[in-house]
Amino acid sequence: MNKKFWLTNVLLEDGFTYNENAVSTNSGEVTSTKTSIYHILIEGGKIIKIKKGEKEQDENPVVDAKGLLALPSFTEKHIHLDKGHLGGPWKASTPFKSVTHRIKEEEEFLPKFLPITTKRAEKLLDLITSNGVTHARVQCNVDPVVGLGNLEKVIAALENYKDKLTYELVAFPQHGLLRSNSVPIMKEAMRNGVNVVGGLDPATIDNDIEKSLHTMMDIAVEFNSDVDIHIHDGGKLGMYTINRLAQMVEDAKWQGRVNISHAYCMGDSHIEEVRDLADKLASLNISIATTVPIDIPSPPVPLLHERGVRVYVVNDNINDHWSPFGTGDMLQKASRMAERFGWIDEYLLTRALNFITNGVTPLDNKGNKTWPKVGDEANIVFTEASCSAEAVARRTKKNAVMFRGKIVSGEL
Repeated sequence: MNKKFWLTNVLLEDGFTYNENAVSTNSGEVTSTKTSIYHILIEGGKIIKIKKGEKEQDENPVVDAKGLLALPSFTEKHIHLDKGHLGGPWKASTPFKSVTHRIKEEEEFLPKFLPITTKRAEKLLDLITSNGVTHARVQCNVDPVVGLGNLEKVIAALENYKDKLTYELVAFPQHGLLRSNSVPIMKEAMRNGVNVVGGLDPATIDNDIEKSLHTMMDIAVEFNSDVDIHIHDGGKLGMYTINRLAQMVEDAKWQGRVNISHAYCMGDSHIEEVRDLADKLASLNISIATTVPIDIPSPPVPLLHERGVRVYVVNDNINDHWSPFGTGDMLQKASRMAERFGWIDEYLLTRALNFITNGVTPLDNKGNKTWPKVGDEANIVFTEASCSAEAVARRTKKNAVMFRGKIVSGEL
């Protein structure tokens, strides 16, 4: 199927329908989404022609999409594959006491986990790829307890799935960059193919905000790598940490290369402070990744989006010792975000898709058709929905997933 073929009877979005009495075209005036049936010619894993109406008559084979809605495939910007229980006996989590307590648990079980890490990682990859993920940013423990063991096991799993998704690796010092003296092993990981430097709670885990942030940024600059730091600290402590990081990003000219995961502090701080920080993050192109938690403060996704901050809604961990929950369904995550922040109308539900597709949506904010385009990779999720708003709200069934022109999950 990676050769030249027609993908026929594909439902694509064409534009918005507006309230006929509307005086503007803002969110509340969109009443529905217009769609039509198209035919897409694919060659070498890329879209080379999009045809509305009758399909051209030629000798190319045909794959019938049967009127299913096509959505851009999903991007998982934060997931852990190296310590999950999926694929093994059921195991709930122990009661949560603190991040430090969870780290101590890891230090005990991770070495024993290594023989099964690859198989467990593959189970998680099965789960997320069947749910439409074709690119993942994978967090992988790098620490003196397991050395590069987790990294090696996870890379083996990812290489077994390279025909289903692309990936990037984060060297994640889960036990503390300074606390566990992980700098040497982090640098070794960077020399062994990792392309993102991780970090964790410079205040409460490393107990030295300045040194921890500077050390992380120094590694990133040395290896010309992006940064993904986990900041769980709330309130003023978390806000101060992010502000200091932003200043270092500006000093190092690392704009567009830094992501902050979790950022709970932005959900429990004064709105004016959050707005000011959001403007700073947007100016430096620093992104935020959030699970949109329901049990603790969540970063205000709509506010961040409005101020120009790139936001990714992510799974993070799925059924591991940190949490027993998680379905791997990115549509469910987008739906939770929409429900959590009251995005209930047609227009806003279509915008919710943006947070799980790396910003790609079938229609732009004004209803202009932006996806798919000729030249795009044929990475598509086929779902039983009339439009993307319905797909998000109803978390519709994903019948098939296409990666670079090949069906990698489900069937058409």
